[in-house]
Amino acid sequence: MEINADFDQRAMVAFDRNPWKPSPMAGVDRRMLDRIGDEVARATTIVRYAPGSHFSAHEHTGGEEFVVLDGVFQDEHGDYPAGTYVRNPPTTTHTPRSDDGCTIFVKLWQYQMDDRNQFRKTMVDELSAPVAGVAMALLHQDDWETVTCHRLAPGAVLTSDARGGTELLVLDGSVTEGDDDLDRHSWLRLPDGQALSAIAGPDGASVWMKTGHLNHIHVPG
Repeated sequence: MEINADFDQRAMVAFDRNPWKPSPMAGVDRRMLDRIGDEVARATTIVRYAPGSHFSAHEHTGGEEFVVLDGVFQDEHGDYPAGTYVRNPPTTTHTPRSDDGCTIFVKLWQYQMDDRNQFRKTMVDELSAPVAGVAMALLHQDDWETVTCHRLAPGAVLTSDARGGTELLVLDGSVTEGDDDLDRHSWLRLPDGQALSAIAGPDGASVWMKTGHLNHIHVPG
């Protein structure tokens, strides 16, 4: 399966135009954003757990990172409420579930294979004081990628010309980037060489962003 698999092209997926599709586990549905592969895949996905649903125990062979968008995600290591950012590098394992239901944004098989840096962060706790209406939290940085979270005041502009491409998920509020209007849980990916200029809507916005990573594409197998 290939979805938005040409990383040299701009890609945008509006949340309300992307239907839920069932996963192999009952009660767990997905909105696929980009994907190369079938059930074992390099993938970027929004995943919804119905109350009481779970996924089978598994190892993160290619690594996993996720943001909890709403509700509380759970596994044997703890509870992760909305606003939590988690990195589970290659070789980690867990059995995910949600007693009351949740939605997460998750990326699979997008790690350096020798990365062993496992952590969780509450994103709002990491935010700096705003500059020109933009507060920023540095969530993770290495020679592979930079991961940040931003809170934008109404009309504030978030820019980036980082090498290696840019990916953005709107957590709350809305932004306009070029000809695209992105509201809550909409997703945008810009290729290497294309600068980002996202303008917050009238209620402001919170966004998760990753840069640099499109210079490092590998897939399972």
